[in-house]
Amino acid sequence: MSDQHKFLLDESRLPKAWYNINADLPVPPQPVLHPGTMQPVTPDFLAVLFPMSLIMQEVSPERWIEIPEPVRDIYKLWRPTPMYRAVRLEKALDTPAHIYYKYEGVSPVGSHKPNTAVAQAFFNKEAGTKALTTETGAGQWGSALAMACNFFGLDLEVYMVKVSYHQKPYRRIIMENFGASVYASPTDRTHYGRSVLEQDPNSPGSLGMAISEAVEVAATSGGAKKYSLGSVLGHVLMHQSVVGLEALDQMEMAGEYPDMVIGCAGGGSNFAGFTYPFLWKKFTEKKNIQVIAVEPASCPSMTKGEYTFDYGDTAAMAPIVKMYTLGHTFIPPGIHAGGLRYHGMAASVSALVNHGDIEARAVNQLETFDAAVQFSRSEGIIPAPESAHAIRVAIDEALKCKASGEKKVIAFNLSGHGHFDMTAYEQYLRGQLQDYAYPAEMVAEAMTHLPQVPAMG
Repeated sequence: MSDQHKFLLDESRLPKAWYNINADLPVPPQPVLHPGTMQPVTPDFLAVLFPMSLIMQEVSPERWIEIPEPVRDIYKLWRPTPMYRAVRLEKALDTPAHIYYKYEGVSPVGSHKPNTAVAQAFFNKEAGTKALTTETGAGQWGSALAMACNFFGLDLEVYMVKVSYHQKPYRRIIMENFGASVYASPTDRTHYGRSVLEQDPNSPGSLGMAISEAVEVAATSGGAKKYSLGSVLGHVLMHQSVVGLEALDQMEMAGEYPDMVIGCAGGGSNFAGFTYPFLWKKFTEKKNIQVIAVEPASCPSMTKGEYTFDYGDTAAMAPIVKMYTLGHTFIPPGIHAGGLRYHGMAASVSALVNHGDIEARAVNQLETFDAAVQFSRSEGIIPAPESAHAIRVAIDEALKCKASGEKKVIAFNLSGHGHFDMTAYEQYLRGQLQDYAYPAEMVAEAMTHLPQVPAMG
């Protein structure tokens, strides 16, 4: 085993293809259904929102999808990203465990999101798209897509969840710097947004609502605008696989292989991007590994939700997918990990949780920030509140090793830095942050609005 603390790959080791888990899923994928007819969607329906190249990636059975050269050229601005062994954290915890983290915060906008933003902007540009619409929670995705659209000369409209729009003004400014137009969702710009504001003029918004607005704008644009999603969909998770593919090489450099891999999970993109290449090794080479997805206790789709068919958005305009869901009308509390405030979970992640290949855990806001501060004081990096969910469980597992004397290898994805989350840290350090209980009654009510999907024969 190496005594190094930092594992760097040169540009020649940048992956040339994305890994597509469709090829290795131990359970067959469930159909994606039309929100109106409840029948399997056709490419024509999806083509209103997405270019055909991305639709084909969504359904491709191929294990490897080549990364186009223009995408790899932009990736080289920050990829391959570093992997570190958290030696100082190990000492602070007095654990025999070895803790590694892959650091995606070195990207120009500070998170893993450009891995798919650049790809989606490229494929849209190639298809002749002139403008995109999207939603964003914490602003990580909006920032990444704004940068990518700027690189490829596309216009962008961003519908930012209102509570995050006010909590994180600097992310909005980043988007505007790259030329994007940013609106606090729900807005009065869409039919759906106006209907929400009529019911609740002070609505904090949600990712589901912002998705509805962005989808409506694209779908009613007569083809002038396409829609882009930063998580949940299969092609998005696949684009993120560059993270885990690099991590496989870096663990080899370290002379170790993880006993467990951990990622935070809101829609599933950074989690899948980091862990799916390790699951590939498990499925094809029987390399045993524990895979843990960590979500907020206040928005616990996998740990408290139901595995069933549901709409991907609040207005029931997006396709229906089988996933762990809290109900598409559920509006989560305004926690600071805005990127994890989604009612559902990616279909493939959901299927693997249900099948037992992935373990889901939920952690509270205060213990998450406690882990974030402990990590930053040991390793010097202030993590995004979303990423801190993974840190919390990595620390918990390292402390279990301390108690048992086991020398496990723990690896997690540090999906972004928290430099624009200082309001949250300030509130934590002043004792003003609070935990939110799982809102059981609200979720139960939302569950009454699930689509009545006919039995699949």
